Amino acid sequence: MDRILVSTSTGAMNSVLRKLTNLMGEEFAKLKNLRKEVKFVSDELSGMKDALEGLSYLDELDPQTKRWRDIVREMSYDIEEIIDDFMQNIGGTDKSDGFVSSTIRRLKTLRSRHRIAQQIEDVKKLVLETSARHQRYKIDTSSSSNVAIDPRVATLYENAANLVGVEEPTNELINLLRDGEKKLKVVSIVGFGGLGKTTLASVVHGKLKGEFSSCTAFVLVSQKPDIPKLLRGLLSQLGVEPSIHACESHLIDMLREHLKNERYLIIIDDIWDVSAWDIIKCVFPENYLGSRVITTTRIQVVAKACCFHGHDHILEMKPLNDKDSRRLFFGRIFGSEEACPHHLRGVSVEILKKCGGLPLAIVAISSMLASEDSIQKERWEHVRSCLGSLTNLTLEGVRQILNLSYRDLPLHLKTCLLYLGMYPEDYIISRYDLERQWMAEGFAGKENGQDGVKVASNYFNELVNRSLIQPVKFDSRGSVTKCRIHDMMLDLILLKSAEENFFTIVDDTRAITGLDYKIRRLSIHLDSLSNGQAILPRNTSMSHVRSVMFFGSSESTPDLLEFKFLRVLFINLPRATVDLSGLPKLYQLRYLRISRICLYQLPAQIRALQHLQTLDLGRCSNIPSDIVQLPHLMNLNVGSEVFDGIGKMKSLQHLCAFDLAVNTIDNIENIGELTNLRYLFISCGPHPEDTERRVDVLRSSLGKLRNLDNLLVSMRGCIDGLMPLSPPPTPYRLERFVMFRNCWFSRIPSWIGELHNLGELQLQVCELLNDGVGILSELPVLVHLDMDIRRAVDKMIAICAGRGTFPALKRFSLQISSMTYLDFQAGVMPKLQRLEVMHNMSGSDQNGAAPAGIEHLLALEELSAAIGCEGATEPTKRSTESALRSAINMHPSHPRVTIRFFRRNLKFLPE
Repeated sequence: MDRILVSTSTGAMNSVLRKLTNLMGEEFAKLKNLRKEVKFVSDELSGMKDALEGLSYLDELDPQTKRWRDIVREMSYDIEEIIDDFMQNIGGTDKSDGFVSSTIRRLKTLRSRHRIAQQIEDVKKLVLETSARHQRYKIDTSSSSNVAIDPRVATLYENAANLVGVEEPTNELINLLRDGEKKLKVVSIVGFGGLGKTTLASVVHGKLKGEFSSCTAFVLVSQKPDIPKLLRGLLSQLGVEPSIHACESHLIDMLREHLKNERYLIIIDDIWDVSAWDIIKCVFPENYLGSRVITTTRIQVVAKACCFHGHDHILEMKPLNDKDSRRLFFGRIFGSEEACPHHLRGVSVEILKKCGGLPLAIVAISSMLASEDSIQKERWEHVRSCLGSLTNLTLEGVRQILNLSYRDLPLHLKTCLLYLGMYPEDYIISRYDLERQWMAEGFAGKENGQDGVKVASNYFNELVNRSLIQPVKFDSRGSVTKCRIHDMMLDLILLKSAEENFFTIVDDTRAITGLDYKIRRLSIHLDSLSNGQAILPRNTSMSHVRSVMFFGSSESTPDLLEFKFLRVLFINLPRATVDLSGLPKLYQLRYLRISRICLYQLPAQIRALQHLQTLDLGRCSNIPSDIVQLPHLMNLNVGSEVFDGIGKMKSLQHLCAFDLAVNTIDNIENIGELTNLRYLFISCGPHPEDTERRVDVLRSSLGKLRNLDNLLVSMRGCIDGLMPLSPPPTPYRLERFVMFRNCWFSRIPSWIGELHNLGELQLQVCELLNDGVGILSELPVLVHLDMDIRRAVDKMIAICAGRGTFPALKRFSLQISSMTYLDFQAGVMPKLQRLEVMHNMSGSDQNGAAPAGIEHLLALEELSAAIGCEGATEPTKRSTESALRSAINMHPSHPRVTIRFFRRNLKFLPE
């Protein structure tokens, strides 16, 4: 079993031991006198690894032990680099080489082997010296199994409106905003970190956004704000795409121009100083339309500065009271207080007192306890005794509580959690990026028969279940796809990283010049650097860096040749010119991602990157033809390019995007040979003359992909060529099928009814017939359905419990010409929570009637209506909205209603 190769506690020790074992079995067989030395080193390092693992469970270390631990861990990285260099130098024998070339290679190999012999001798001396410094500790191991997201966590984060303790401040804030005042009003939420300011703002935004048409936005500021990036994000959310080269003043002007005639609701979250607010407030014009801005901050002075017109509209967040604290704590662990075993109630109350009503602390501790199988009173008493007290909220007190959750983690999860600190504050992190980076670094490998992808997924889910990372977005299966780190948890991560020399953050190149330690991981957060300025600190070696990430707005990146042993390269610089000429020299590289708006050119050949697992460039021109020679490439995203020989890429699991228009028929056919493929995005540029033939071949290839669970299609026009798609010998595994709005079927294909694992479906059809409704209604695990009926309807569409009931559906989004042609009959969609309907306000439904039978949707919580109202008068729109709200209020549960009007009508094909 391959356990994690690299961790914060043992460094690269596991990786070194595995590589030494391989060398003894292969290369050192040719140098028998050296095998004994290598075996001795391996045995000594095994003992040290066990000792390091044991030390990781101790709360406090004496200075001598801590120093020994740091030396051993750093030594493991150095030894791995020696071995990697040796293996790269000896290479392999290419039988196609001539006599002269092979002779030269053997001579080089001989020299390399003698060089490694001397290096091993040096390593042995270092190991002996280090080994003599400290006694050995007992070994400790951990195991893992399949881990899913705890459904209680999904409930905790998905249903923010129902969170404990939110109702009272929500009503207070809404009352402040709904006072009828036509002047622009700013209301500031102020309170200690972890009290739920962002959650409250998010809940209110969700409740009120329907009252502000489509002019709403929610942006984060953070401690070190990037104001131009924030302004671009605000414009983007308002439907305006600014140039990446626009300056700050131009962005402000664009925002003021866009908002001057709009009634808007804007959330500005996490402001740390008045100077940032002084810039941001300039974007809000006073138009006397009743616009509203909500700000959140920890600082009273900032909260006061945010208020307009001399009025202090400030809502101060308070800790949870005893009743709400108990609801949150017991609900997270047991589902309710009544379900808590009697012997744990007393100690639970004592734990809660020490959390001081801080939601962040309560969730962290309760999630830690919920992750354990044991409900032994002794364990809970130990947690109680380890906690300080938050009677007076302080950073140190919160840090102590979060530190308890960190100390409780097994070794592999500590390592994975610390890696999140490489990302900037408030950064929205992709789950898939993170897991692939963990794999590239060796934090997640094969374990208990599971491959590295599944193991990394398990680790991520464990961190979510323990509430150490916060979900931001869920998919149809309830899995988290995007997350962030609370800034108070990030504070702890930065502290732990500094203690362990796990990663280094550079936000000022002058700050770390002449470091006395080796940088192993580097995150660079620099703005406004042009080509003539240095990005890396001078006089500091980068040759030992294993991961490097670039964030900010620098216009260039350093020479890649400085990063000899790099495993992970992540570049998120919007205007940078990236020099990739040194890429083939990074022979240990496993993960490469560059944001799509960077400028770069791939080298002509990249076959030297034999360890590469992920190549994510968003878009690329002229992919090197030897990309098919990369044996471990699992994730490929290079835009719509030609893939000659793609059938050779047997290890591919994720392919985005494959363009039918530019690839040959042979390439399309070879897609069917990628039997490990799990994610496939198919696109099609300008239609070639033989489109029909290409779609036929694609249909045949898709039928062979038995492991495919995500299929996305973006083509142009009708794709009925895929209608006869026949199932493979084994049932489809497809869990997600997405058709983008530029393509459609004439009707629902029958094979969709065979997708028994399908959780998310997005498709367009010309018309929805009764048999199509029946096909969809029988899908047993379909949770999200997004459907666009392209042709104007002229008869009722009855969704009835004939063949099926849509048993699992929770969200239904439908674009239809008229809402009055929709009829929900009794017994259908028993779990539907959110209904979204987009339609036009035509003569037949200007009375604002809701879909017929909406009262039969017993679980409905929210109706969102987007209405095209071209040519309609304001009184007519108000009448429509009033009638629609009245109709929905007849529902027994009185679902929330969000109504938006669009100036233009939606386009539909004639009946």
